[in-house]
Amino acid sequence: MSISKKERIKDIKAMLLEMASGNFFYRLERYAKNDNLEAISISLNMLAEEIQATNYHQGFSNSNSPILDLVQMSFIIDKNGTIEMANQQACNILSVLMSDVIGTPFISFLEPSSQITWKALENNLIQKKISESSLELKFKTKSDLLIPKIAYVTSFHTLHSKIPKLLITIIHHSNHQKKLDKELKTSISQYIEEEYKSERTTENQPTKSKIRLSFEDIRKIRKGRDILLSNLKADFPLLRDFALLLGTNEFKLKYGFKELYGTTVHRFLMNERFRNAQMMIQFSDESLKSIAHINGFKSISHFSRSFKKRYGYAPSVLRKKSRNKDN
Repeated sequence: MSISKKERIKDIKAMLLEMASGNFFYRLERYAKNDNLEAISISLNMLAEEIQATNYHQGFSNSNSPILDLVQMSFIIDKNGTIEMANQQACNILSVLMSDVIGTPFISFLEPSSQITWKALENNLIQKKISESSLELKFKTKSDLLIPKIAYVTSFHTLHSKIPKLLITIIHHSNHQKKLDKELKTSISQYIEEEYKSERTTENQPTKSKIRLSFEDIRKIRKGRDILLSNLKADFPLLRDFALLLGTNEFKLKYGFKELYGTTVHRFLMNERFRNAQMMIQFSDESLKSIAHINGFKSISHFSRSFKKRYGYAPSVLRKKSRNKDN
C-alpha cells in the first residue's frame, strides 16, 4: 500500500512531538523510498534508539545500582483474541481510552507483519502446543506510530474454567530511584577512596579509557538476552560458547550484560526464572513441580528452597494465597 508524502510528514511530526514529551519508544515505519523523508525517518529512529541506550549507560542501568522489572504494558486475552484486561499505562502508551481497549481484538493494536507473527503464536498457545514464549511485536498507536517491544506471553486458565486465556506482559528495565539515590553517596565515597589509591599505585602508568559498546555490540547483547528469556528451562550455557553463538567474545558478553542490565549473565537468567515462576504460581494451574521444570530447576525441593531464600516464603504458600484470593 502506497503512502503519500503528506502522510509521511504527518508521522514525522507526531514522532517529534512524542520525543519532545520524553517518549523515546516510538519508531517510524520504513518505506522503500530513497528520499529525504526516508533519511529523516531513519535518523529519528536511530536517535530514539541511541537515547534509550544512553539512558541505560548513564545511570538507568549500571553495575552500581539494582534493576527492577517494571510492567510497562499488560493484557489478558480470551480464547477469541479479545482484550479482557489492560493496565492504564498500556492505554497511555497506545494513546487510547480504556473503553477503546477492553473488548477490542488485541491484534488491532499491532502493525501488519506483527499481526501475522502474533496469530501463529496465539494458535500454538491456545492449542496448548506451548505454554509460554516471548516475541518481538510492533504496536501501533492511534496516530499510527510504531512501538517495537518484546512481549512475554503465558497461557493459563482459572480454577473455575478450563478455557485457556493469555497473559501478555511488556517489561521495561529501570532503576528504582530511591535505591539509586541511597546508594549514590556510598558509591561516591568508594570512588574517591579508590581514585586516591589508584593515583598512589599507578602514578606512572597510562590510564585505560572505559570501553564503549558499539551499536552492533548492543544488538548482540540484546539478542543474547532474548535467547535466555526464550529458553528459561535450558541448562545455563558456557559463557565462551554463548558468546560464540552471538558472534562476540566472552569479555564483551560479560561486560555488555553488566553495562546494559546491571548484572551478570547468570544472575540475569536466574532473576528471569524466579520472576516467571512467581507469575506462573499466581496465574496458572500448572503444578509446582511442572513450574520448577519449566523454569530450569532440577527438582521441586531445590526450587522450593531457592524460592523461599529469595522471597521469604515457599512457592506452596504463594499458591495457596493466590487460590484463596480467587475464591
